[in-house]
Amino acid sequence: MTHAIQSRLTRRGFTFGALSALGATAACGNGVGTNKAAKIDARVDSTLNQMYSRYPNTVVLAQKSTGMLVMPLVTEAGLGLGGAYGRGALRVNDATVDYYSTVKGSAGFQIGAQQYAHVLFFMTQDALMEFRRSSGWAAGGDLEYVIRDEGDSVAADTNTMRSPILAVVFGRAGLRIGATLEGTKYTRIIP
Repeated sequence: MTHAIQSRLTRRGFTFGALSALGATAACGNGVGTNKAAKIDARVDSTLNQMYSRYPNTVVLAQKSTGMLVMPLVTEAGLGLGGAYGRGALRVNDATVDYYSTVKGSAGFQIGAQQYAHVLFFMTQDALMEFRRSSGWAAGGDLEYVIRDEGDSVAADTNTMRSPILAVVFGRAGLRIGATLEGTKYTRIIP
């Protein structure tokens, strides 16, 4: 009989201990009291300054856009299977309104790694609202690229400016050919 009581107490004690540890661990990772958001904002500011100085015509795009998603550093690697990850911020009227992560998976003949920055310009209020309402927005083939690699220049003409979302990919470093945002998923995060 005492063995049954000890067994129940042990199970209860274990269950209580496990739940306590789970709660304590979750509290450690909730982002409260960290400076991760400030680090993302600083990287976003630096990326925008670099883009504006290297491609001055992007200043006009920024002024005409209803919002910009800035991903300061996306790391992409592949060897048969590939993937990419990065974190950034959504800016509306020069203020951060949300933070996002980007994830991309790919398969096929590929080898190498690269890092790059990219900015999505939301040129219509509808495009911005659709992005913000989605629980996980995926970039498709409908993106209009304004800058896709180091050799490109800003090609924003009147046809391009009618596109709801414009993409700028720049600052590449690495040994992998081509950066495209198709299939990239963006998810809101709490840093």
